[in-house]
Amino acid sequence: MIFNHQEKIQIEISTEELLDDGYHLILYNDDVNTFDHVIETLVNVCKHTYDQAEQCAIIVHFKGKCDVKSGSYEKLKPMCLALLDADLSAEIE
Repeated sequence: MIFNHQEKIQIEISTEELLDDGYHLILYNDDVNTFDHVIETLVNVCKHTYDQAEQCAIIVHFKGKCDVKSGSYEKLKPMCLALLDADLSAEIE
C-alpha cells in the first residue's frame, strides 16, 4: 500500500502587508545632527537594527534622503512625529 503525503505550505502574510497603502517615511539630510544621533533615533523609533540604521544614515548623508520605513499612513505617522521631535527632518510621502 502506498501513501501519498502532500505537505500543505501555508504562507503567512500579515494584514498590514496586504493593506499597505504604499506610504514611505523619508528622512532628509541636515547639517546639524550627528551620525550617532541619527542612528540611535532610527533604532529607537523605527526599530531598525544598528546596521540598518547606519546604512540609512550613510545614504541620507550622501544622497540627501532615504526611505527609512514603508507602510500605512497610520503606522508611519507616529514614527514621523518622533523623528521630528528628535530634531530630524522627515516626512511621509
